Order: sequence, then C-alpha cells, then structure tokens
Amino acid sequence: MSTTERMAVLGAGTMGVGIAYVGAQAGYEVLLVEPDDARVAGALRTVSDAVQSAISRGKLDEETGAALVARITRVGTIEDLPEGLDFLIESVPERLDLKREVLARAAARKPVVLASNTSALSIDDLAAATPAPHAFLGMHFFNPVWSIKLVELVRGEATSEETLDRARAFAARIGKESLTVRNVPGFATSRLDLIASLEAMRMLESGVASAEDIDRAAVVAYRHPVGPLRLSDIVGLDVRLDIARTLQAAHGERFAPPEILFRMVEEGRLGAKSGRGFFDWPKT
Repeated sequence: MSTTERMAVLGAGTMGVGIAYVGAQAGYEVLLVEPDDARVAGALRTVSDAVQSAISRGKLDEETGAALVARITRVGTIEDLPEGLDFLIESVPERLDLKREVLARAAARKPVVLASNTSALSIDDLAAATPAPHAFLGMHFFNPVWSIKLVELVRGEATSEETLDRARAFAARIGKESLTVRNVPGFATSRLDLIASLEAMRMLESGVASAEDIDRAAVVAYRHPVGPLRLSDIVGLDVRLDIARTLQAAHGERFAPPEILFRMVEEGRLGAKSGRGFFDWPKT
C-alpha cells in the first residue's frame, strides 16, 4: 500500500491505542511506534477487546474486525518509520521535554502532517522542536477515542491553512467532527473539562457527597455520559495533575490542583490504569 494510505502513531498508551484503532478502522495501515514489549502486548489486547466488543454489538462483522486488527503493525523505534507518511501523530505523556525530543525525531521522517495529541501544552513551544512548523499542529483526541466523536485541532502561529485542511479531512475520514482553536493554554475543551473535575475533587475532599453521588449528579441532572470523577480515573490522575499544573501556571489559581489529587498520585492511585482511583477498576 502507498504512503498516502499509511499513518503512524507514536506511543502505545491509552490514547495512542485509540488513535491507532480509529485509523485502522478508517482503512489506514497504522504503524504503532512503541519500544516497550509489554506495553505493545497490552495495546494489542486492548484493540482485540475493542473489536470483539464491536462485533458483539453488531458494529463490526468478524471479517472486518480481523482486517482492522491486521492493519496495525508495531514498529520499535521512530527511526524505523518510512519517510513521507501522510500523518504522524505523537501521543506520549504530557511532558514538554519528552514531547519535544520525540517530535524532533519524528520530524526527521518528513511526514506531510506532524501532530501532537496534547491536551494542554503550547503548540508553539512544541513546534520549536520541528524544522517545518507550518506542517505541525495539535490534534487533541478524547478518551475513549473509538467512542467520542470530537477532535480539537489546535493551530499554532506557523500552522498553514493547507495543514489545517489536511487535518480536517483526516478527522472526517476517521469519523470525527473537528473544531479549530487558537493556541491558548488548555485550548477550549481541556479548560472546560478540568475545571469541572477539579471542583468535583474539592467537593469530595470537603465531604459534600460521595464520589458516586457527585458523579450521579452530573450524569442525571446534566446528562453527562460519565461523571467528572470517573472520567478523571479514565484519563489518569497523573495526567490530570500535569494538566492542572500547566493551566495553573497559565491561568491562575482557579486551576490549582486540590490536595486530594496530589495525595492520590503520590500513593499510586492513578485511576483505571492502576486499578484504583476515585473508584475501583478491574485489572486488564
């Protein structure tokens, strides 16, 4: 298959796996870059489980599901990627130094569009690591990627109209609606989401109600599909903490992380990925 039908995802964490899944579902041959063997094994199990769930719900048939899984191939390092891929999406943890290092290596593979799946970091700060900032933008996906239909496109100062057009077309192909935002810390969705989650944590911390009832209020009264505390567990409490620190520095104390969040991260209670956060989660 030609490079116009191939894409790469850097990182086989929760978000990277989801992006790989929707890319494969849309017909792309997906190169999933991950050096850690155990993480790759877990990622492929997640993909297989998601496919089986879709088959059981009548969303996919067996043949289509098997073809989807077969279109995802593990690649050990960025340097093993072919040059000239249409899309190369970075999805490593929310640390500026790490993302810059990964993006610099990715840019050397000369993709047509290079994107960062960041929920809070400055696209201009990240673009400084690339030699072609006009071909770089933020593509903020939402967890679970295969279910939530939105992707937030973040335009940096140097991002070209052509790059944005390509990103919009890519989003449509993988079944997403896109919105375009300026490069303001937290963009649009992260600010809205985080402020609700931090307030829910403060309510729990001060004994307003149980975690179950705080979440039930959001689901029943406001028709949210999932409550803010359960969503925080799904996102990862360490990720929540990193984003809160970034937005606190940019926008002030209304985004200051509450003590309960610091404490839970220190204790290793990171949410679904550790088996315990505000709720207990089955080990996968």
